[in-house]
Amino acid sequence: MTRRLRLLQAAALPFVLMLGGCLVGPNYKEPVSMLPTDWSASSTMAPSSGERLTDWWKEFDDPVLDELIDRARVNNRDVRQAEARLREARAQRGIARAGLMPTISASRSANRSKASEEVNPLSKTGNVFSVGLDASWELDLFGGKRRAVEAATATLEASEESLRDVLVSLSAEVGLNYIDYRTTRALLETIRSSLASRAETYNLAKWRREAELTTELDVDQARLSLEQARAQVPALEASLAQSKHRLSVLLGEHPDSLASILKNGRPVPRASNKVALGVPADLLRRRPDIRAAERQLAAQTAQIGVAEAARYPNVSLVGSIGLDALQSGDLYTSSALAGQGLAQMAWTLFSGGRIREQIQVETARQEQAIAKYEATILAALQEVEDALVALTKEQERQSSLSEAEAAAGRAHELARNQYSGGFIDFGTVLDSQRSLLQTEEQRISSRAAISSTLVRLYKALGGGWKPPA
Repeated sequence: MTRRLRLLQAAALPFVLMLGGCLVGPNYKEPVSMLPTDWSASSTMAPSSGERLTDWWKEFDDPVLDELIDRARVNNRDVRQAEARLREARAQRGIARAGLMPTISASRSANRSKASEEVNPLSKTGNVFSVGLDASWELDLFGGKRRAVEAATATLEASEESLRDVLVSLSAEVGLNYIDYRTTRALLETIRSSLASRAETYNLAKWRREAELTTELDVDQARLSLEQARAQVPALEASLAQSKHRLSVLLGEHPDSLASILKNGRPVPRASNKVALGVPADLLRRRPDIRAAERQLAAQTAQIGVAEAARYPNVSLVGSIGLDALQSGDLYTSSALAGQGLAQMAWTLFSGGRIREQIQVETARQEQAIAKYEATILAALQEVEDALVALTKEQERQSSLSEAEAAAGRAHELARNQYSGGFIDFGTVLDSQRSLLQTEEQRISSRAAISSTLVRLYKALGGGWKPPA
C-alpha cells in the first residue's frame, strides 16, 4: 500500500509542477498618483536635506523636548497597541503560509476488549496495539492559498506602516503639547509682570488722590485694571497644570510625573525657518499613512484571487502509514506494517451564485481601497499646503507684532510719565497699559503659533521616522 502511495504522489508531481505557477485573480500594480511637481506655497521656504525630518524635534534645540519624545516613543500606550497589532499580523501571515504545507500527525493507541459471553460463549479478551502517521496536503493548484499569503504579507506591511504612523503622530502631539505648556507659562509670567506694573500705577493713582490732584475715579479704575489682570492668573495656572497632565499621559505615565523635568523655566521652543520640504512625490515615501493605504490596497487585490480560487477544483492528497499488532512485542515487525493513500478532488458545481457574488464583494472592496489611497494622498497634500501658508503668514504677523510691542512699551512709559506730571488723564494710562499687555500676549501667542505650525508641517511631511533608502 505504501508503494501505491508513492506511485500516486509521483504521478501527481508533474501535474502539480505544471500548475504551480498558476495564480487566479489580478496581479497587483501600484497605482500611479498624479502629484504636483512643487508646492504652491514653497517660494518663501528654503528646502534642505530630508534627513532632518527623521528627528525634526532636534531643530528646536531643547533637551527637555528631546527627552519627552524619547520617553513617549517607549512608553506610550498607543504605540504598545500598534506593536501588538503588528505581532498579530505577523502571526496571521504565518498561519497563511502554513496552509501551503502538508499536515502530518502521529498517533499511538492500545486497546483491550472482551465481548459478552452471553452473546459469544467463546469470547476472549483481546488486545490491539497501533502506531501511525497521518498526512494530508491540499494542493494549491490555482494559487488561492498563495494569494492568501500575499494578502497576509501586505497586511503585515500595512501594520508596520501603521506603527510608524502612530510614532509620527505621537512625536507631533508631544511637541504641540510641550509648546502649549511653554506658551502658557510665558503668558503667566507676562501677566505677573503686568501685575507689578499695574500695582505701581494703582499706588500712583492713590498718591495723586491723597494729594488731591485727582478724583477717586482714577483710583477705582486703577484697582479695576489690577484685579482684572490678577483674575487671569488662576485660569492660566489651571491650563498650565492641564498641559502638564496631557504630556504625562502621552508619555504613558501618571499625570503629575513631569513636575521635576518641567519645573525649570524655558522659553517657547523656536526652530530655524529652513524646513526640509522636498517635493510632493516624497510624500509617497515618507508618509506612513499613505504607505499603509497602499499596502491595504495590495492586500485587498490579493483577496480577489482568494475568492476566484473557489471557482476551481480543490485537490488533496491523503495518506497514512502505521503499525498494528495484537501483541506489543509484534508491533515493530514487518508484518505489522499497514498503510493507505488517497487522492481526492472536490469541485463546487453550483452554489447559487455565492462564489460570483463573493468575487464582486472583494472587487468592490478593492475599489474602496483605491479611493481611500487617493483620498489619503489628497489629504496629505492639503495638510502640507495649509501648514506652509499658515507658517508664512504667521511669520509676517510676528514681525508686525514685535514692532507693535516695542511701540506699546514706549507709549505706556510716556503715558505714565505724563500722568505723573498731570498732563493727561488716567484713561490714557489705562488704555496704554491694556494695549501693552494685549500686544505682549499676541506676540507670545504668535511665536507659539509659528512653532506649532512648524510641528504640524513636519508631521504633514511624514517626519519622525527614517524611511528605507
